[in-house]
Amino acid sequence: MKFKLHSLEKKWILYDVGNSAFTLLVSTIIPIYFNNLADNAGISSINYLAYWGYATSAATIIVAILGPTLGTIADLKGFKKKIFFISLLFGAISCVILGFLSSWIWFLLLFVLAKAAYSLSLVIYDSMLTDVSSAERMDEVSAHGYAWGYIGSCIPFVLSLVLILFYETLGISMQTAMSGAFVLIAVWWLILSLPLLTSYQQIYYIEKKDHPILSSFHRLGKIFPELAANKKILFFLIAFFFYIDGVYTIIDMATAYGTALGLDTTGLLLALLLTQIVAFPAALFFGKLSRKVPAARIILICIVAYFCIALYGVILTSQYQFWILAVCVGLFQGAIQSMSRSYFAKIIPANKSGEYFGIYDICGKGASFMGTMLVSIISQISGSVNYGVGALSLMFLAGFAFFLITDHKS
Repeated sequence: MKFKLHSLEKKWILYDVGNSAFTLLVSTIIPIYFNNLADNAGISSINYLAYWGYATSAATIIVAILGPTLGTIADLKGFKKKIFFISLLFGAISCVILGFLSSWIWFLLLFVLAKAAYSLSLVIYDSMLTDVSSAERMDEVSAHGYAWGYIGSCIPFVLSLVLILFYETLGISMQTAMSGAFVLIAVWWLILSLPLLTSYQQIYYIEKKDHPILSSFHRLGKIFPELAANKKILFFLIAFFFYIDGVYTIIDMATAYGTALGLDTTGLLLALLLTQIVAFPAALFFGKLSRKVPAARIILICIVAYFCIALYGVILTSQYQFWILAVCVGLFQGAIQSMSRSYFAKIIPANKSGEYFGIYDICGKGASFMGTMLVSIISQISGSVNYGVGALSLMFLAGFAFFLITDHKS
């Protein structure tokens, strides 16, 4: 039977299309722009990669602190849409300002804030899945979100590339081209969020009390005893912490990694564009496969694939090898993200989705400081970015072991 998306599910998916443009910007153009600023300031390639890793870690630590707090408050009736809007608006405005900065340190500081705001909007967005879809449809709806996000984000990205690669032909400066690219991404992000903002209704919620903020902190304090009592959720979060940390580190640092290896900038951007294109049909395929194969099995397959990808990074030295890496990442990126999101949404209390997805984000984007720090530290100690990326294989190994335990919990 053909799977057909409902109207609200489509509008929810559109936000994936909008925010994915910022994700692609962070993993491609922003690191290259920062590399240019850092190079002008006399910073070495090894330190450039390290500083980029430290900045990414700082952003995720902020999310680790604010994510559960805002997520818990968002569970109150009428709060979820408001917090979602404030987060995405702050992220989009910060994105615009980034394009007009010339100081590497100020650029890095604002990037931390922009990425944190973006990640906080995703905490709320992911928690909306319980309101916009049903348990039996979540796997495929989540997969469609990532799939259309990958292919849709290519539109503003290609337009940005045209500005950046052909700025002389267009009769503008490189700085103007960069500024235009950042503005374009921010506008795309905002416009595609409007359908969800105008149609979303919070179905599952907790009634507001006399002191809603204080009561939210009180509820947040109870989540850890709840996790200790529910071993399936607890072990999933531990497993997710490790394997998705490695996934997001590869996404966040792919361009910085290739640049530090001295690979051609244009080739890197095109390779990462290929990742998005490959990820589109791959995510849809795994979404359809979830009708016959449990999401847990698909997640395990993806963890093994990423383990191999991390090991491949140890021997990567040339452009064509980076292209192979880009294709392999594209094949499994959407599946591991979408199946993890829907798997978690189905095992948590629906009326506490914001609270639980706040913890979920700590273990994902909010906790990816471990992966980026690991790459940065190992790269500096060994003097090789290859060994830094290869060290991520340990993250996937740990994630696989803990997910096996999760799958056997009732």
